Amino acid sequence: MAAGDKGYLGKILKNELLDKGLRLITKVRKNMQKKMLSAFEKFFLEHRSIIETVIDQLKNLYQLEHTRHRSPLNFLVNTVAALIAYSWRPKKPGIKTNNIQSKLSMLIPN
Repeated sequence: MAAGDKGYLGKILKNELLDKGLRLITKVRKNMQKKMLSAFEKFFLEHRSIIETVIDQLKNLYQLEHTRHRSPLNFLVNTVAALIAYSWRPKKPGIKTNNIQSKLSMLIPN
């Protein structure tokens, strides 16, 4: 599964992703037909902005997108250090877990 902006809509990209076993999930433009989304896909799209905020902070505040590593170990150390530094950050954006639990309880049959 892959998520993208409305600008990523296109049959060529959609078919390329389907060939790789991925399904593109985007919001629908005004001039498009409505499509059915699963509950998971709706939940994912609702929280996409928070996910993008976290990724942006990891890349910009903790230099996670550094591509000139001289060894795989150096890459791994840099990635783990960025994740640890982010986890110690006192105020982080996040999804409230009580919302997740209530929405997931509606999706999972008893």
